[in-house]
Amino acid sequence: MDTWLDLSVPVVTGMPVYPGDPQVEVERALRVATDGVNVLALHLGSQSGTHVDAPYHVNSAWPALDALPLERFAGPAVVADVRGLRARAAITAELLAPALSLLRLQPGAILLLATGWSAYWGTDTYLEHPWLTPEAAQAIVNAGVRTIGVDALSVDPTGNADLPAHRVLCGAAGVIAENLTGLDRVLAAQEAGRPVDVFLFPLHLPGSDGAPVRAVARVGGPTRQA
Repeated sequence: MDTWLDLSVPVVTGMPVYPGDPQVEVERALRVATDGVNVLALHLGSQSGTHVDAPYHVNSAWPALDALPLERFAGPAVVADVRGLRARAAITAELLAPALSLLRLQPGAILLLATGWSAYWGTDTYLEHPWLTPEAAQAIVNAGVRTIGVDALSVDPTGNADLPAHRVLCGAAGVIAENLTGLDRVLAAQEAGRPVDVFLFPLHLPGSDGAPVRAVARVGGPTRQA
């Protein structure tokens, strides 16, 4: 029997956002008692919470979110275990080598970077996450990957305005999912030999740089041994 895992952070008032992004506000707009229905009013940025970046996020000449094929947002998952790195440590191509060897055998697969940094969600330490070197980003592109997710605020160091890893990945028409959570469970499933599919479908926002997603993983039953 399949198991479904929620890999998304809750969308709530005052939740962490990338420095400078719009703050998130969730409030009651209508109530059953007075209006006949319950409706929430939402104020948030396109990069709020668990979300995906389109190439347009870093270059206005690159594809916006709605120009990307839907298959870019779902596929089999391969998890790179890069937990245990210190604050602001670089994630190098060498660290990704085991996962990249698996990805080359699975066309269309989604690479998930399990840094363990989601444990710091809501704290100042969350801003000090490990980050992807441009060389590692290029190795990911060279392996044929066009969708990558991370359980951290960004694939680049927070505060780096150049966003070099974003530019490598998005320059290959890739998408980046950020602020995932619970990747340890996906990694455990992978280590147990269970197939994992990930779904990262965003809101349909025409011309957008990105959008929040409800990221989920579907874990299949144990693979039978011959």
